[in-house]
Amino acid sequence: MTDEIEPRLQPTPEGVPDPLNGVLPIPQPDVAPLSHVLAALDLTQLEDTMFAAPSLPFFLGRIYGGQVLSQAMMAAGRTTPDDGDGPRTLHSCHGYFLRPGRIDSALLFRVEILHDGRSFSTRRVHAIQHGKPILSVIASFQETQPGRDHQDQAPEVPDPETLPSVMELFEANPDPTAQFLARTGAFDIRHPAGDVFMEPAGTVEADQRVWMRARGTMAEGASQLLHRALLIYACDQVMLEPVLRRHSLSWGHEGISVASLDHSMWWHRDVDVSEWFLFEQHSPSAQGGRGLGTARIFDQSGRLVASAAQEGMVRVPEDTEG
Repeated sequence: MTDEIEPRLQPTPEGVPDPLNGVLPIPQPDVAPLSHVLAALDLTQLEDTMFAAPSLPFFLGRIYGGQVLSQAMMAAGRTTPDDGDGPRTLHSCHGYFLRPGRIDSALLFRVEILHDGRSFSTRRVHAIQHGKPILSVIASFQETQPGRDHQDQAPEVPDPETLPSVMELFEANPDPTAQFLARTGAFDIRHPAGDVFMEPAGTVEADQRVWMRARGTMAEGASQLLHRALLIYACDQVMLEPVLRRHSLSWGHEGISVASLDHSMWWHRDVDVSEWFLFEQHSPSAQGGRGLGTARIFDQSGRLVASAAQEGMVRVPEDTEG
């Protein structure tokens, strides 16, 4: 099938977002930002293994990496078999961000069915714009099965309800980027050791702990595929912050350039993004303009629900002077 698919689509009904019409509108004050993310994850099926979706607005003018990766997981999950006991559960993914995505252009997802076994299903997904992939990811799904069980213990951290929200910081900041994030941020983020949005952290360390929770209500009975896709959406916002902390940097550092290069994630147990979950993060290394961030993700009861790793480009002008 060609990527020039627009002529084959029927007109979009009035009031319904057109998946091939680029970016969704910026959330209004009376609309929960989470609802806009859910709209972007509600893919339109064009063929058995081809899907389309719109993009969310993003202040950098390019597609937010967590959005396209979570959409790819939704596309992959919609092609997996159901043997009568429910769909197979997403348990891992490994992807590369290949090109910056444009928020004003059609976003297509082509799923390749690599394998369907008795226990596992494997899919490759390409996110495509203008005939070229901007993301390539492999994901694996598993039948629900019994097995041995153990996990690391969750760290001791302050309760999230006792910590300030970064949304309060954004709302109080007249900067246009801060105001944009206050309106569009789908997750409440709370740092026990203080954030690194406008200023560097007070201490130099390669570790970070951060609480997150969806800013909105999930429908009762929402699938684990949707909850797990939303977790990967949320995670891309903070994965490289331990790199910034280790080098006394902040997101507001003049001339800083940060971009996700690849992302791996493993889901261990069921996830509920409407409840608080804790990222325990570490950056073991940075070099050559790249930094690595890892995370163990716990729910508020202490269950280890997921693990993640991401390498990203982290460049500041001082590194190339001279």
